Amino acid sequence: MPNIQSAKRRVRVEAKATSRNRAVKSELKTLAKKFDDVVASGDKAAAEAAGKAYTGALDKAGIKGTLHKNAVSRKKAQISKALDTIK
Repeated sequence: MPNIQSAKRRVRVEAKATSRNRAVKSELKTLAKKFDDVVASGDKAAAEAAGKAYTGALDKAGIKGTLHKNAVSRKKAQISKALDTIK
């Protein structure tokens, strides 16, 4: 446990940020699984809706700093590629 006041504050701030980031990443994983399931079913309209929700969540995570901007870009490209495979 830190003794210096600024270090104590850092511990509190990092705990809050870790909790927030963990929740965001968990939600992203849930959206990714839903998207993958819809793509596997072959329903184009539902896949586009799920892709839009997943893309929006990725953008928000990138803006907040939870995910790196290149990771967000890569995942969005994967979504687009998966949508193009559906007939």
